[in-house]
Amino acid sequence: MSTQDTTATPDPTPIPGRTPGKAALAAWFGSALEYYDFAIYGIAAALVFPDIFFPDGNDTAATVAAFATFGVAYVARPVGSFFMGHVGDRLGRKRVMIGTILLMGVSTFAVGCLPTYGEVGILAPVLLVALRILQGLSAAGEQAGANSMSFEHAPDHRRGFFTSFTLSGTQGGQILAPAVFLPLAALLSDDALQSWGWRIPFWISAVVVVAGLLIRRRLEETPEFQAEVASEEAPSAPLAVLFRSHWRAVLRVFLAAFIATVNTMFAVFALNLATSDDYEIGISKTTMLWLAIVANVVAIAVIPFWAMLSDRIGRKPVFVTGVLGSGVLAVVFLGAIAHGQTVLMFVVGVALAGVVYSMPNAVWPATYAEYFPTRVRLSGMAIGTQFGFALAGFTPTIAGVLLDGAVENWTHVALFTAGACVISAVAVLTGPRATHLIPTREIGVRPAPASDPAVRVGVPA
Repeated sequence: MSTQDTTATPDPTPIPGRTPGKAALAAWFGSALEYYDFAIYGIAAALVFPDIFFPDGNDTAATVAAFATFGVAYVARPVGSFFMGHVGDRLGRKRVMIGTILLMGVSTFAVGCLPTYGEVGILAPVLLVALRILQGLSAAGEQAGANSMSFEHAPDHRRGFFTSFTLSGTQGGQILAPAVFLPLAALLSDDALQSWGWRIPFWISAVVVVAGLLIRRRLEETPEFQAEVASEEAPSAPLAVLFRSHWRAVLRVFLAAFIATVNTMFAVFALNLATSDDYEIGISKTTMLWLAIVANVVAIAVIPFWAMLSDRIGRKPVFVTGVLGSGVLAVVFLGAIAHGQTVLMFVVGVALAGVVYSMPNAVWPATYAEYFPTRVRLSGMAIGTQFGFALAGFTPTIAGVLLDGAVENWTHVALFTAGACVISAVAVLTGPRATHLIPTREIGVRPAPASDPAVRVGVPA
């Protein structure tokens, strides 16, 4: 006698109260704003900030300092993750999503209003760091809040697809940032760009804030969170529950999030390496900005495909393949830049950031969300990712130190990036299997299936 495995694909019947389309759209706009702001800051840190926010005399030191101000937001993000995680799991996902988009928009607009070092001296970088910290506090809850909202509104069998809108928004923001900077860098003189042109991209963020806020205010709280509140199961101290019962999942997400080093290496460090006069490689700013635009357009196109594939075959195969592939291509990409191979650099850059890195990018929202039950999902994702992303935030700074002003040291940066990818792959590879098959309301209630049911059907009882 044989029997079918009971762990079948989740029931596709819609659950009342779930609005996956609205939740995905709200996640997209917030993520687009967050990463537009972060990408604009990274571009400015690579191209402008060393000259206008720091004293003259040592270009290398000024560049490292500018990259450090980029990274300081990633220090604030882990701190903010505790507060945002508590609020999101105690009071609801919607409150976090509204609060983060307002904080990010105000702080980004204010960066564009700052005086320069030549105008106010040391106060200029101090104010820059303060606003960057506010950006980091906002980002601490943005993705975790958006992921939790879209995950819990999504149909059980399409969680990968709907949560991928968060990362699709990330790519949208990273397209908009260089698209705004590109005409400024191409049409304005260096003096005009450094005196007033760099401010325009920061002011434009106000438009995205207004649109995102209008959408998020109309979004309903998730049925899963409402059920927790109605049954009085929402913990009064979610962080205590998280670290008592789910610390292994937090650690796994922390290590898996090292994959984000690829993004900051590509978007910030490589831009400076390729275009800086210090290294005399000779690749133009325009070329690098076009690379960012093309790669992110490709990413928007392929992210839904990878996400839907993970709904069919599971998160782990897609994530691990993409992480290891990103490690390999990162080495080739940096080597092409170091040797001035513009065409090879462009092709490999599009393959890396547009196609292969999009694999883990598409599926990590669902992957991490499936490690936690509803009562600690937002805090678990927020804390795990933000501590992991801290390494990514300081990747340009670490890479600058490893490079030490000599292009031939590019291999040190490449090995650092590849090593982070290996750690990320191992973290997910050793995690639970077939989590995509568990209905949302049963995550944390029963364990994941031992293997794909398609393989287990017909096993003797």
